[in-house]
Amino acid sequence: MSRTCDVCGKGKISGNSVSHSNRHSRRTWGANIKKVKAIVDGSPKRINVCTRCLRSNKVERAI
Repeated sequence: MSRTCDVCGKGKISGNSVSHSNRHSRRTWGANIKKVKAIVDGSPKRINVCTRCLRSNKVERAI
């Protein structure tokens, strides 16, 4: 499963992991993506959606 939201396009971001001794190493953070069944163009379809879009009702869930 790709770690990008099909609704808003949110995906992976990168930055530094900083240890207690202040050493930096590169790391990535993935978006919280769920595979849900939603209504797309009038028919139910499985799409990858981030939890922020689910919580703010940007997708219409299919049952």
